[in-house]
Amino acid sequence: MEMRNMTHEPYVSQLSNCTVDTSYRFTFYQVSYSVIFLVGFATNGMAVRRQCLSPCTVNSTAIYMASLLAADLFFLVSLPLRIYYYHQKAQAFYSESSSAWTPGAVYCQLTFTLKYISLYGGIFFLVCIAVDRYFAVVHPLASTPRRLRVAQLVSGGIWCLVLGLSVCLPLLRSAAAHRHRPCLLDPSSQHHRTIILIALGVVLGSFLLPTALLLFSYCRVLSVLRQPRQRSRSQHRSRRHTLTVIYWVLAVFLFCFVPYHINLLGYTLTHVGLLPNCFLAKVTKAIHPVVLSLASSNCCLNPLIYYFSSKLVHREPASGGGSETERVTPKGQGLST
Repeated sequence: MEMRNMTHEPYVSQLSNCTVDTSYRFTFYQVSYSVIFLVGFATNGMAVRRQCLSPCTVNSTAIYMASLLAADLFFLVSLPLRIYYYHQKAQAFYSESSSAWTPGAVYCQLTFTLKYISLYGGIFFLVCIAVDRYFAVVHPLASTPRRLRVAQLVSGGIWCLVLGLSVCLPLLRSAAAHRHRPCLLDPSSQHHRTIILIALGVVLGSFLLPTALLLFSYCRVLSVLRQPRQRSRSQHRSRRHTLTVIYWVLAVFLFCFVPYHINLLGYTLTHVGLLPNCFLAKVTKAIHPVVLSLASSNCCLNPLIYYFSSKLVHREPASGGGSETERVTPKGQGLST
């Protein structure tokens, strides 16, 4: 979320001196989004190529990873529009032109919709991978065909949820946007501030609930994997791949999503006047471009999760009994652990 400077009377006296120069964001966004675009297409392209060249294996992990890659591609498609937006803004700012380029409402709706598809599609499908690891390790006797059917239904349901959020959130933004600058929020009226807080609640709920589910799943998985027991060499490899996936998913959450949502909370509360703290207003506004770029970089890191997950997706188990990270499945179906 990006807002114009506060102008509404109740808070002018408290925040009137809390302006901070964020003109660096025009160049910063152009550079960061260009890097994310190039790296993201390279890493996602390699992931798609790996998927196409690998033996055809359809299981729960493969379904969630395919959905995660699709969500990343939605965001990558939107990046040229964002780069163009900040290029035009930079030209208008540095030339001090009075005829600054102003994008239309359709442009804003499209770019924010694609952003939310990637952001919350990434969060939800990473949580799906976490829950899939939970059932594969903590409940290894669950039927693999049943897990495949559940994954198909869950994936479809999450796409409906993500698309619904990605349409509703930009609509809420547009309802609280500046009349002549539809891409910027305008918290100058009580009605707009209420809408902004509703959108903030939806955003935080869409992050905190999946995060709680992810942490619960991985804590249970780690508690099982760390139990001392004798394992075969193949079971050790499977355990190592599972742990790698867990650590990568947690790293993406800590690096990309946590800073963005923490800063968004402080940024929004200070700029709607609920938390009139001058220092916090300056800090959150100054670092907002940085944490937003970190959140956007998840589309570059997710293919690494796919790389490690593919060790589990395409690995053919030996016949015989399974373990907490390995179980027998019909030939050609592969592992979903």
